[in-house]
Amino acid sequence: MTSTLLYHHLLLSVILLLHAPLCPAAAGGSWSVLLPSIGISAMHMQLLPNDRVVMYDRTDFGISNISLPNGKCRPNSTDCSAHSVEYDVGSNTIRPLMVLTNVWCSSGTLMPDGSLVQTGGWADGYRRVRIYKSCATCDWQEISNGLNQQRWYATNHLLPDGRQIIIGGRQAFNYEFYPKMSATENSPSFPFLVQTNDPNVENNLYPFVFLYPDGNLFVFANNRAILFNYSKNQVVKTYPTMPGGQPRNYPSTGSSVLLPLRMKEGVAESVEVLVCGGAPKGAFANANNGRFDGALDTCGRIRISDPNPQWVMETMPLARVMGDMLLLPNGHVLIINGASAGVAGWELGRNPVLSPVTYRPDNQIGSRFEVQNPSTKPRVYHSTAVLLRDGRVLVGGSNPHDKYVFTNVLYPTELSLEAFSPSYLDPSSSSSRPRILSPKTKTKIRYGKRIAVTFMVPGPVDLNSVSVTMVSPSFNTHSLSMNQRLLVLDSANSTKALGRSTYRVGVTAPPSGNFAPAGHYLLYLVHKEIPSSGIWVRMQR
Repeated sequence: MTSTLLYHHLLLSVILLLHAPLCPAAAGGSWSVLLPSIGISAMHMQLLPNDRVVMYDRTDFGISNISLPNGKCRPNSTDCSAHSVEYDVGSNTIRPLMVLTNVWCSSGTLMPDGSLVQTGGWADGYRRVRIYKSCATCDWQEISNGLNQQRWYATNHLLPDGRQIIIGGRQAFNYEFYPKMSATENSPSFPFLVQTNDPNVENNLYPFVFLYPDGNLFVFANNRAILFNYSKNQVVKTYPTMPGGQPRNYPSTGSSVLLPLRMKEGVAESVEVLVCGGAPKGAFANANNGRFDGALDTCGRIRISDPNPQWVMETMPLARVMGDMLLLPNGHVLIINGASAGVAGWELGRNPVLSPVTYRPDNQIGSRFEVQNPSTKPRVYHSTAVLLRDGRVLVGGSNPHDKYVFTNVLYPTELSLEAFSPSYLDPSSSSSRPRILSPKTKTKIRYGKRIAVTFMVPGPVDLNSVSVTMVSPSFNTHSLSMNQRLLVLDSANSTKALGRSTYRVGVTAPPSGNFAPAGHYLLYLVHKEIPSSGIWVRMQR
């Protein structure tokens, strides 16, 4: 090649590079396959306070790839396979469980005693309540008519009084509680769910629900939100519609988190909600006709504690529908799983988004998102993710078919279990990584009391970059992590050195169940945005 030709060739290459679409550079995080198959597709997940994770899909997918033990079969069925399993994080093993009725698209809450109470489902599961208390030989127990109404695609939330509220579901424009106070307890109507229901599409199933520190509930459905007094069945405040008016709930499935509550002198400095992704208006009808609209690339953030709250819109580096948003121990938000086109539903999503994204709430707008290293496994409709005690994120599921389908489809049913390790788990951070020495795991904590946390760090310590966080273990399904919340406890800058590599910080427990309902939490010591492995603590009234 002559020098002139070489010059023009290089010039053309530079021009092409300048006009090429910019792909965000991946920042960090790593992936590992924990198990190539758990026998089922993990459509629902809940971390338990013994570091085991309950998962289940649905009873009418067909025969799963894991058998029930001892030749058992479901009653009145020839299906002798399991549709629920318990995963032991420590031993990386699976134990099959038996659900008796259909748990498809159901909801649940980890109760204060550590049991998982799961509600609803489809067909014979509509009004069921199922209870799972973990032990070596325990299995699901079912209550046949534990609910007043049929609950399918409902949202549950743990309340300060120790009960859970169950809101909505398909054609269920009301709410109820479990356990019941009396046999005659009714299901109050909830007109907000009628108002946010798009005819023939819905776009308000699995509403986003968060407990506000005054005891009311923030409820987001479709493209707008209210503050709701469930005791009086009254709307306390109506928030502005999110700019653009695009739907964010199932089947135009986005995701949402209550951003970390930073405690100071018994109050939260501010209360903010973040809603990200979803699908544009008309996307559901289009997908059913074979046209797959691009997912939304926007997030709305609103400070609901302001006297006049307004949405602030931000743009994600990657558009996403059916993503999961998880609070990490250091207060960052992880956005993971999902697709970049279509909607939730059988065969209705396209173009998996393999790269997670982190969101740093305290950074300046425009510098909050960071793309992470990608997985190789599509996690589209019916995928799940939960935070583990060691700071990894457990990822499973993905089945956009109404049966188990492994061949000749775009996205086969996924039975594998993966872990995503955020960049704070990189070996390069080991010298800054703290380890909690006390309190010991399973410690009981009283509201408003002082807690001394002793910890060690191998390398140099910045005493001004130490915090203690409490994270509730959430019930995850359909891009919604029910009961998810993170509190940054008030330390009043009390971190002190005790000796070589050993330190202590004093923090104050949350003041009441409005901030943190009684029950089990993961407590972390965070140093320079690098969390320790968590310990289990139990908030007690």
